[in-house]
Amino acid sequence: MPNPYFKFKQFTVYHDKCAMKVGIDGVLLGAWADANNSESILDVGTGSGLIALMLAQRSEAAITAIDIVADAVIQATENIENSLWKSRIHTVQTTLQHFAGNAETKFDLIVSNPPFFINSLKAPEEKRNTARHTDTLTHEELIDNAIKLLSDNGRLSIILPVEEGTKCIEYANSKGLYCKRVVKVQPRPEKPAHRLLIELTPVECETQNSELCIENGERHNYSPEFTAIASPYYLKL
Repeated sequence: MPNPYFKFKQFTVYHDKCAMKVGIDGVLLGAWADANNSESILDVGTGSGLIALMLAQRSEAAITAIDIVADAVIQATENIENSLWKSRIHTVQTTLQHFAGNAETKFDLIVSNPPFFINSLKAPEEKRNTARHTDTLTHEELIDNAIKLLSDNGRLSIILPVEEGTKCIEYANSKGLYCKRVVKVQPRPEKPAHRLLIELTPVECETQNSELCIENGERHNYSPEFTAIASPYYLKL
């Protein structure tokens, strides 16, 4: 029997040909993205299916989870089939570009933990490169194709390093997407922000700015702010 809640320890999920770590970026995005009043959700680059499962746990939406890597789709499908929400999550092996060109559905929420290494040294494993580098999906392509797929009041929620995230917000604004929420994420109080959680919408709005620190200063000593949004998904936090 599947567990009634999708909770996890920090772990790596293995398939015969694929290993994908449950990373803090995915947890942050899955916990932070606003799924309220969403009837349809698209998870771009689903990987192990983590974010799709997190959003299914706290919504009634129909969720489509896509990934370009075949082994990732197999892994996500296995994880979803072992959950209580398998009837609401559909996995597809495809690129966002192809999906957006053929989709007939508009989505109330699109989420993506996208590749963010640009023109940087690549790892020897092709699958890892696909997950980490922007060669197959640039941030501009993510924005352009999300615009095609968003409903009138839809939201695009992403997580990126600060520099890339700032540029992404600027590009989105030039294309008619407005930044509704942005969170500067610090790993520890003494460290500068290293990630931005970003929510974009076609509805003109004021930006809500906030900050979140993951740890209190010691390894695995999590802050109250992080614990508040992430604890529903952890066995221990």
